[in-house]
Amino acid sequence: MTVAPLILASASPRRKALLDQIGVVPDKIIAADIDEAPLKGELPRDYVLRLAREKAGVVASANPGAQVLGADTAVACGRRLLPKAEDESSARECLALLSGRAHRVYTGVALATPDGPIRERIVETRVKVRRLSALAIQEYILSKEWDGKAGGYAIQGLFAKHIAGIIGSHPNVMGLPLYEVANLLSGARIGADANK
Repeated sequence: MTVAPLILASASPRRKALLDQIGVVPDKIIAADIDEAPLKGELPRDYVLRLAREKAGVVASANPGAQVLGADTAVACGRRLLPKAEDESSARECLALLSGRAHRVYTGVALATPDGPIRERIVETRVKVRRLSALAIQEYILSKEWDGKAGGYAIQGLFAKHIAGIIGSHPNVMGLPLYEVANLLSGARIGADANK
């Protein structure tokens, strides 16, 4: 049986590295060009699943015969979706909101296959951040690690020292919940466990 090639519909080096960690090497990486603006009143869970589905669908339609993995991650305080920090001002705003409280990180994952419906999952992780002093925020701003990150931080970098607790998948906070992704890929006969 021939297994369809796997395309990762994301230009994120973190997602590629996370797949490497579980022994999955995509045949191609093609970033999906979609509008990532949230819809009015859209909840964070619905937002990440919609974007993951759209990313997988767009790349799959241009690559018939391939299996396409799409994913999207968002950070939320309550119902509020935090942006990807693109400048110091947005990063400071995110860090001020996260300081001293728990928030949720959602990742939607979608796998488009040539001969079936899109398989999808939503994973939620709860993260508690200690209270951040003005000095701690300034130190993190100067690190530039926040650039382009959902919620203005990267858990795998300097910000790890501010994480007081985590409930759920740690790699989910980095952008790809590995347990759920491995199960999706295994079901589609991709990856190290596919031959078992």
